[in-house]
Amino acid sequence: MDHQAEKTMHVTSFAMEGFALVQNLLPQDECSALAARFSLEAHGSAGSRCLLEEPWCREIAKRIGNSASLTGIIAPHAVAVQCTYFEKSVQRNWIVPTHQDLSIAVREKIAHPGLRGWSEKEGELFVQSPPEILEQLVAVRVHLDPCDEHDGPVRVYSGSHRLGLIDPASAAVEKHKFKEVECVAEIGSALVMSPLLLHASSKASGTSLRRVLHFLFGPPVLPLGLQWRYAVPLADGGRREEAVPAMNAALLP
Repeated sequence: MDHQAEKTMHVTSFAMEGFALVQNLLPQDECSALAARFSLEAHGSAGSRCLLEEPWCREIAKRIGNSASLTGIIAPHAVAVQCTYFEKSVQRNWIVPTHQDLSIAVREKIAHPGLRGWSEKEGELFVQSPPEILEQLVAVRVHLDPCDEHDGPVRVYSGSHRLGLIDPASAAVEKHKFKEVECVAEIGSALVMSPLLLHASSKASGTSLRRVLHFLFGPPVLPLGLQWRYAVPLADGGRREEAVPAMNAALLP
């Protein structure tokens, strides 16, 4: 399949199914270098949500957002608003029930009747996103390791994003109306998805690690007086790169 046909397939899949599986978004050697350098001991948990504070992470976010593979999915004016590192293994294991990703990281709390679901994680403030913003968000989950059916891969419910925002209590019922897809992936590949897509994951049962960088991209301006906690512009005067070239190792953590 040529590059243009592949990009068209990704755009169509994202629009109709709510997700796309993009191969080789980051070079495998760079993913291996990133995976080797992460230290969860510093986070004391199975991941961290604060990575956009780091210059190396902002650089990768810009490159991903400018990737030709994601043209037509990530808007040219978008900003990177979050990057979370997850590590799942038999030692660090969990189940994620069927849900939508509704929370966004913001700078300060705003008193408005249309805002709810306020919480604090790792010292950062989160709120349930207004529905019109959820429809514009794009999540890009980059795999730093191969992920097979034994590694607790994400399971998505194809097309369920078209339901819009639903009552969380109804997610377990609504998912049965859609085809379940288990998103196994090779190192450097990415699951690109709408946060409104119903998804879940099981515990890892194998001996491998499932390490993921989960980037979130959205519009530069939020309604109701909200401001993004992070907002890394993607525009650099030279959009779009045909491939995402390897980053200088000196920038890695």
